[in-house]
Amino acid sequence: MLISKKYKNSLNSFKMALKIKHLIFAIFIGSLLFNTHCASVQQPMGGPKDSIPPKILNETPANLTSNFKSKEVVIEFDEFIKLQNEFKEISVTPDMEKLPLYQIKKRSLVITLPDTLEENTTYTINFGKAIGDYNEGNPLLNYSYVFATGDQIDSLNVSGTVTNALTLEKEKETTVMLIPTRQDSIFGKRKANIFTLTDSAGNFTIRNLKEDTYRIYALKEKDDNRIFNGSDEEIGFLPDSFLLNKDTSNIKLATSRPVPKTLRLLDRKIEKNGTVTFVFNRPLIQPELEVVSPSSLNENKIVNYNRSGDSVSMWLSEMTFDSLKVHIKESNELLDSTTIRRSKNEKYDRDLIITDNINSQKVNRVKHIVLNSTAPIKSFNKQNILLTEDSIPRNNYQLIQDTSSNQAYLIRYNWRPKRNYQLELKENAFQGYFGEKSKAVTRTFTLDETENFGDIILKINVPDTIQNQYLVQITNDKKDNLFLSQPISKSERLVFKQFPGGKYLIRIVYDANKNGKWDPADVENKILPEKVWYHSKNITVRPNWEQEEVIDIPMEQTPTDTSNPPQTN
Repeated sequence: MLISKKYKNSLNSFKMALKIKHLIFAIFIGSLLFNTHCASVQQPMGGPKDSIPPKILNETPANLTSNFKSKEVVIEFDEFIKLQNEFKEISVTPDMEKLPLYQIKKRSLVITLPDTLEENTTYTINFGKAIGDYNEGNPLLNYSYVFATGDQIDSLNVSGTVTNALTLEKEKETTVMLIPTRQDSIFGKRKANIFTLTDSAGNFTIRNLKEDTYRIYALKEKDDNRIFNGSDEEIGFLPDSFLLNKDTSNIKLATSRPVPKTLRLLDRKIEKNGTVTFVFNRPLIQPELEVVSPSSLNENKIVNYNRSGDSVSMWLSEMTFDSLKVHIKESNELLDSTTIRRSKNEKYDRDLIITDNINSQKVNRVKHIVLNSTAPIKSFNKQNILLTEDSIPRNNYQLIQDTSSNQAYLIRYNWRPKRNYQLELKENAFQGYFGEKSKAVTRTFTLDETENFGDIILKINVPDTIQNQYLVQITNDKKDNLFLSQPISKSERLVFKQFPGGKYLIRIVYDANKNGKWDPADVENKILPEKVWYHSKNITVRPNWEQEEVIDIPMEQTPTDTSNPPQTN
């Protein structure tokens, strides 16, 4: 009995120890899983993309501190951050002999300042778009940290708006720069240190400025270096400098892409069909291309310029040369010279490729069929141009050369509804000047019976009938497609027949130099872009309907007018 009782006690103790061991193991596993899950906090999958920039929680020392003595600034954010393009985006004004050191420590930006700060000076560290959240890079725009080594903070402000000079749309995230007149020679050479970016409504404010005389620029740039490159960037400015001795508001800047003063050849090449093409950085006025070598090719060459005058196509009588040297002239003045080399084994397909303006296999009674060629057309063979109506040959169509292009012909015919048409261009229907022949092509189409065309009638009242000229322009409702431009100098009634159905805008250009086109800014001579005005009402063209509108052109004081002095508060 004694042994049995001992055995039972031992067995019970063993079971109890085993339970405790299992309990400890379960607690360990649970704790491990809990800690693992806690350590694996991740951003939820899916959902909207984070677009919110980081927020500032604290600044030490506080922003706008005067009598500044600290060697270090700590800026705390509500999330992990990173610096982006810091050498381009961050600027310090006035310049420091040695630049600050910027370090990211989790959710904080630590700025270590140099020992060479000037006395009684207000410093502004402008971060532009450099600070962004760690994951998405959403930038904290236009954040500045300001401090003064003296007992006063410079507090003058400049504000205004930036618009596009032609469309009058507000320009967002456009760089606005202030340059003291004593430093104006840096324009176009070195980046400006006093700058900000416009908001989504095109507004800007530059704060903590000292009293000085400034020039102001708005730059819609490509490479974010705050340097106007003079070619493919848009710029706005005030033509005169201004003294900043009070808070200044209502500055209006209008951006445009100036015409470069110096001609630059952007591209030149020989196409597979033997066309020699040239592309320039600006339009040419009274242009001339001269083939210098081989000189024998110069006399019979054919040269076509595009409508804007900034690209040229040239066709030559033969293509066996090793290299081609061309002089580019404007108004008899030599501007540039270029040489194009070709491989001796290079072959060119000089056949004429004919395209047309038939869309969706439909034609209409308003627009003629236009046949466009890849090279100038010397002649045609009408026997190789066959038009059938419900399989019946029709010869009473008109085939005439387009007066505005030696590469296009028009086909006129009284198209009828519910008929099936076929236009067959047999091989050698058209011939070029240098032995080129067109290839065979066939198109089928019907008449578009929607009759979706109407007339626009404009009664234009001008404010000045003595000196000014105005351009009445019709654009699409997005302002990016110009359909026509009509110059006028007096009040008159304009009728535009058979416009496709849709919505249009009426734009008025104050054509100051009377050259029949809108001119952008001239930065070198401080000439502003020509002013424009939009009629406030859309013109809606309905099928078989006359849309008549009275247009009262205002005097030349439009939103693009930046010539007035800025207002001060």
